Amino acid sequence: MVVDREHVSVNGRKRPQPPQMSHREVADELRARIRGRVLQPGQRMPTQAQLAEEFGVDRGTVRQALRILQQERLLTNVSKGSPATVAPAPDRAPAGPGAPPQPTTVALAPRIAAAFAAPHVAIDAICLTSISLTLSMGEPLRRIHAGELKPAKVDVRVLLPSRDIDLAFPAPVDPADADRLHERWLAMRNAQGQVLQHNLLALRSTHGIDVQVSFRALPFTPPVKLYLVNGSEALFAYYTLRRREQEIDDEQLQLYDAEGTRSMLFAFEQGAGPRDAAFVEQSHLWFNALWETISSELVLTN
Repeated sequence: MVVDREHVSVNGRKRPQPPQMSHREVADELRARIRGRVLQPGQRMPTQAQLAEEFGVDRGTVRQALRILQQERLLTNVSKGSPATVAPAPDRAPAGPGAPPQPTTVALAPRIAAAFAAPHVAIDAICLTSISLTLSMGEPLRRIHAGELKPAKVDVRVLLPSRDIDLAFPAPVDPADADRLHERWLAMRNAQGQVLQHNLLALRSTHGIDVQVSFRALPFTPPVKLYLVNGSEALFAYYTLRRREQEIDDEQLQLYDAEGTRSMLFAFEQGAGPRDAAFVEQSHLWFNALWETISSELVLTN
């Protein structure tokens, strides 16, 4: 019998071999290479045999990993016969004329993650509570902590409704419930803003990144949500109201509200033609005008 000497200890006993990677672990490693641009859009992947040898797994495990990345739209042409290809512009949904809108929870996170690959990240947002923006920061923060990304500078500006106004929505069906509903919204606005601010500012001490996070208050309820990303992209969605029920203080209240995380997000890119370029430019002008004129200082406390 031939014994593999790399796995034999000094006393002659066979050492346990390291566990084989799972197909999900292989997929995680390849995904990191694609998102980190080690594997470029349009580039041919190594063959399945080469990947199997590199990771010390069988080809079936490699095929399962590649199928996962194909389902995530990071790879194309996944088959047994030829190497797969890195999909065009991974981490981004299509934008420009003809691109289909997607729910905010689907469309925003990958665009924010892609933005953090730039040396200077600049994100401006107008929204009701910043829940979607806070959630979308999870992936870029994870990749920064993993050492996959390190922007030199991050600037985030957020416009939110003032605590001192009567919100157009969420609004109670019964006006007697207005104060309780307003307090609930205010607590949510402040909590989400504090989490966003804390997570980003922590990058200063943990990774030496120059981070600025600023909030200002609007004297009105924004009927739309808008995200401006790195000066080149505008993501726009309508807040669509519906009547629903919500529990507050152990009581079910009827209210008119919009679920912002489900709002359909339309993407406009600077380089996608005159129409998109004009929309991005005007969106920046609108945001800056609000920031510099009628908005006021916002403190994230109840």
